[in-house]
Amino acid sequence: MTAVRLLLLVLALLVVLVTTSAAARARAQSRPIALTAVGDIAMAPSSDGGAGFFRGVRSALQGDVVLGNLEGTLTTGGASKCSISSSNCFAFRAPPAYARVLRRAGFTIMNLANNHALDYGSTGERQTISALDRVGLRHTGRPGEIAYLRVGRTRIAVLGFAPYRWAQSLVDISAAVRLVRKAAARTDIVVVTMHAGAEGAPYEHVRPGTETFLGENRGNAYAFSHAVVEAGADLVVGSGPHVLRGMEWYRGRLIAYSVGNFLGNGTLAFSGPGGVSGVLRVELRPNGSWAGGRLVPVRLVSPGVPVLDGGGAALREVRSLSKQDFGRNAVRVSGHGALLPPTWRTG
Repeated sequence: MTAVRLLLLVLALLVVLVTTSAAARARAQSRPIALTAVGDIAMAPSSDGGAGFFRGVRSALQGDVVLGNLEGTLTTGGASKCSISSSNCFAFRAPPAYARVLRRAGFTIMNLANNHALDYGSTGERQTISALDRVGLRHTGRPGEIAYLRVGRTRIAVLGFAPYRWAQSLVDISAAVRLVRKAAARTDIVVVTMHAGAEGAPYEHVRPGTETFLGENRGNAYAFSHAVVEAGADLVVGSGPHVLRGMEWYRGRLIAYSVGNFLGNGTLAFSGPGGVSGVLRVELRPNGSWAGGRLVPVRLVSPGVPVLDGGGAALREVRSLSKQDFGRNAVRVSGHGALLPPTWRTG
């Protein structure tokens, strides 16, 4: 083989390698981002150190981003917000080492915007954040806080909101819009999680207007969700009511108003609707558009831990609530849990 032919062969091989590498990079950049979210997690000390908390749902807790709402603290210090004589006050805490339980279960980020984040004061909050940081768990939800993540070359922002002074405000919708716009200007995908709405079975439905519970302003979940989508949010996930709520399509984006309880070993009620839950699994393209999604049905069993539910109660519940509350904007839920857009085009 002459030197010229050898050179041509080498050049041809280089062209193939460069083309193949470029195609691989393009595929990686265009692949959907897997986002998984669950609801309220209120841990208490367990005799097994939390080893069994998520054993029954570990297969569902997978994704590029796996989000949970940490309803409580990871602390050994601080003073409880509840007085000794109180009979209707609840303060939740688990050992800081339980942050590793969350990490091993598959979670990558926790929302701290909720009514139990300050159950043991500022000391408890600091210890909670330190515990999460030590195991590499990201967090969001404090005033002005935006968690920035990266999956390949796709930039993701996660923001948490709640109607409390220690959280990014849910009730100041104008401020929420500004923060979401800031996140949207810097990233490709924006995920908003909200702790919104009154609690319990009587409050499964989403209605326009401000909700109140125990004298607290629990926000206007409907107006808030629509506003942050208009500002650039690509997915909105709710928690707080301790029951499932319906799901709505708005401007081509999914709003899951509440994904219910997820774990409460001795802390949260799990009978009736409180024990029907799910794992929300969504895929979004790098530009934030919908690529697919599924609700994995879950039920809580004694002492309040999640297991997969072959009976699919969550699917029936969300299907019914969505139709009742959102009509033609309702998410369609298939028998296998697939989340489908309406058959008509949204505005």
